[in-house]
Amino acid sequence: MRQLQIGVMGSAADLGYGDSVEKLAEEIGVLIAKNGATLVFGAEKDSDSLSTAACRGAKSAGGLTVGITYGKGKRVWERNEADFIVASGLERGGGRETVLVLSCDAVIAVSGGSGTLTEMAIAYQADIPMIAMKNVGGWSEKLADNYLDERKRRYAFGASTPQEAVEIALREAAAYRKAEEDQASVISPARVAMGARRRA
Repeated sequence: MRQLQIGVMGSAADLGYGDSVEKLAEEIGVLIAKNGATLVFGAEKDSDSLSTAACRGAKSAGGLTVGITYGKGKRVWERNEADFIVASGLERGGGRETVLVLSCDAVIAVSGGSGTLTEMAIAYQADIPMIAMKNVGGWSEKLADNYLDERKRRYAFGASTPQEAVEIALREAAAYRKAEEDQASVISPARVAMGARRRA
């Protein structure tokens, strides 16, 4: 069975997050790794980020990390910490973010600007579990314990600590993966008939 894939999204360095928020993101990465999950993050080419800080944390704990980057090159900011780089061939601002989010069983947002908001909206539309850190500013604080719109498709769980965020993410990701696998295991009558013809 594949590992759970937990995404961490958050502010880029140009938003000026502090050391305490960076350490919080790193701790989230550490806990994801210690719980045997794969960390998926947005691999930037031109700057550090809270997503990349989570990657550093996961690697410090011996975890597996997958970076989704934009464009076609695989040279990224934190090149020594990512086990795998996926060059999406898409630009920032929606394309890369879609690949990133859809690769996750759950996502954790830490602060964040417009990119993080985009990623959370994609998760909401795709019905992927969302966890939003409180007391760190940015979009995660605004979205914590809320729905993204009046359709109330999926709730963004608020979390006050890295431990709480990862605990919720693992629980919700396991349920999401089970639902996905249950749906995939449903065999349509047409597929059954096709299999019977092949065996004949």
